[in-house]
Amino acid sequence: MIKSMTGFGQSSSDDGQTQISVEIKSLNSKFLDLSLRLPKMFSDKEVEIRNLLSEKLERGKVSLNIEYQRYGSEDIKQSYNESLFTIYYNELKKLADKVGASSQNIFELALNSPEVIQNKLSDGPDNDAWIKVKNHLIHVMEKCDDFRKAEGKSLDVKLKEYCQTICDRLIRINELDPKRVERIRERLKGNITMFLGEEGYDPNRLEQEIIFYIEKLDINEEKVRLKTHLEYFLQILKEQSSGKKLGFISQEIGREINTIGSKANDAEIQKHVVVMKEELEKIKEQLNNIL
Repeated sequence: MIKSMTGFGQSSSDDGQTQISVEIKSLNSKFLDLSLRLPKMFSDKEVEIRNLLSEKLERGKVSLNIEYQRYGSEDIKQSYNESLFTIYYNELKKLADKVGASSQNIFELALNSPEVIQNKLSDGPDNDAWIKVKNHLIHVMEKCDDFRKAEGKSLDVKLKEYCQTICDRLIRINELDPKRVERIRERLKGNITMFLGEEGYDPNRLEQEIIFYIEKLDINEEKVRLKTHLEYFLQILKEQSSGKKLGFISQEIGREINTIGSKANDAEIQKHVVVMKEELEKIKEQLNNIL
């Protein structure tokens, strides 16, 4: 079974306290290309997220977007050391009274004194928040993988259709080939006879030369190899295979088709070769999107 690299998955929840949304999109790429958009509070989880994605999705241009919002997140995010503030304030007021200075800015000075203002909330996520987001992420990866499998089934049908067309054309070439050989033989004999006359050549020697020439134009091996490559291609489609492996086989298929076209030296066969090349290009185009 093959998989496409095109995939999509989305999951969201809202329990009245937190709102979570996770979305994954993937497109075809030669390698795994990850693009992550994470809330700042989950920035320290980036390595773990990348490992999860690479293990499940393997290859493709993957975009992940995670949104996390806590209701009531406008709570005060800093606290104040009241006892320390009081000490600073009293000391500053004593100094102001001692020198007769204005005490108008003493409150602000005391408030901004060292260690009076303290962070109440850390930027990092609590464990419960991360567990919720991670569960969503795992679920979304599964949905994306299911999407890829469904797309893979569609690709599988198309690839089999293209291969069947090439097989059908190969059958037609097999039917035409004996006639092609006979036409070449007769054409060579006719040309020699016309040029040298009936008595101007050795028939036995001519027959040997014709056999030698026809052997150069023989395409039986190429036809057999092409049929074998097509059967192997279809066999690999049934397995959990990679697009790269199928790509290598398609190169071999193309090599045999090109050789048949160049050696056949026949207009009717060439028409079928052109169709096979067209179908092979369709195969290669679809293989670019297979995992």
